[in-house]
Amino acid sequence: METPPAIEVRDLHKSFRIPVHRVDSFKERMVRPFAARDYRELRALDGVSFEIHQGEFFGIVGRNGSGKSTLLKLLASIYRADAGRIRMAGRLAPFIELGVGFNVELTARENILLNGVMMGLTPGETRERLDSVLEFAELEEFADLKLKNYSSGMLVRLAFSTMMETDADILLIDEVLAVGDAAFQQKCADAFREMKAAGKTIVLVTHQMATVEEYCHRAMLIEDGHILQLGDPEEVGREYLRLNFLAERGGGEEVAASAEGVRLLGVWLEDEGGERAAGVGHGEPLRLRAEIELTREASGIAIGFTVENGDGVTVFQLGKGIGRPEGGRDLHEGERVRIAAEVENPLAPGRYYVHCGVQQDESKGDISLYEPKALDFVVFGSGHQAGVLQPEHEIGVTIEAAKSR
Repeated sequence: METPPAIEVRDLHKSFRIPVHRVDSFKERMVRPFAARDYRELRALDGVSFEIHQGEFFGIVGRNGSGKSTLLKLLASIYRADAGRIRMAGRLAPFIELGVGFNVELTARENILLNGVMMGLTPGETRERLDSVLEFAELEEFADLKLKNYSSGMLVRLAFSTMMETDADILLIDEVLAVGDAAFQQKCADAFREMKAAGKTIVLVTHQMATVEEYCHRAMLIEDGHILQLGDPEEVGREYLRLNFLAERGGGEEVAASAEGVRLLGVWLEDEGGERAAGVGHGEPLRLRAEIELTREASGIAIGFTVENGDGVTVFQLGKGIGRPEGGRDLHEGERVRIAAEVENPLAPGRYYVHCGVQQDESKGDISLYEPKALDFVVFGSGHQAGVLQPEHEIGVTIEAAKSR
């Protein structure tokens, strides 16, 4: 049975006015009195609608500038929407930006009391939880130190610990947790599991797809103020990684290498639709393509590829002979040969390079053309397994009863 919505967002719009010309001095204002009146409009959110159910761990992902942080601040009532509706069911605790809600001239103890009351606790309830907040944050020795003397990591621990003790029904969490040290991040991970088990409604904005897949019931991908995908965390995370890795680059690298008798015109990667791609998801086939032009008659040639990872470790090699020695015909000047190889892809996420070589006389074994790093591509995925390969696998476990002694 589906639980009722804890958060309901309908047709949400938010824009910002950004000055076209920046006026920094009195002289500039006198010379260009109307410059500050020229603005361009930035649409951070453009008609966003979704629901988050009670007890749901919900992830929001997107590239920088996509609108996800603006959405979180609208949910926290830090920003006011231009249009649309937001409905909340329950007490809200935001953990959005480092130091928001803190007064750096006050001590940690004073800030805990102030923030507890601001989040809906009574002064008495806040005092009862003061020691628990300081203990979780591991800041007992610094309770009476002003926050202006705190490091960013100490501020994160204090803010997160304060939020944990508010008994909020809905928690909004941005990825400021990345500032904390490794030990505190593990504490946060344990706290996430406890909150999830307790049925808290949690909205998490993050760039860590492994976190989304581990904790979230559902996830949402935002791009340019619109929802691109909403649903299964693994599918959303995969689409985010595809968008993040492939948007900045075109469809493979153009190369132009020549040797006597042959010219390498290009080496590239293709996606499932036949378009040039700059990368491929882990587990999806590698569709490697190359094109060669003959500049003289040849009875046969062979082309080979070597794939290396970013550390220069050879992952695999493959090749193909073309022409009469392989049962074909002579190759003529001006003819173009296109090679299409499809390879299973157990490669771990990372960057890889393809070196390309062309051999014209197999009997001599000489390579007449060799182009190192003719192509580089990215394998993307959320796994953190060590090594070059991440093969599909199953692991069975059998436990035998202890033998009586």
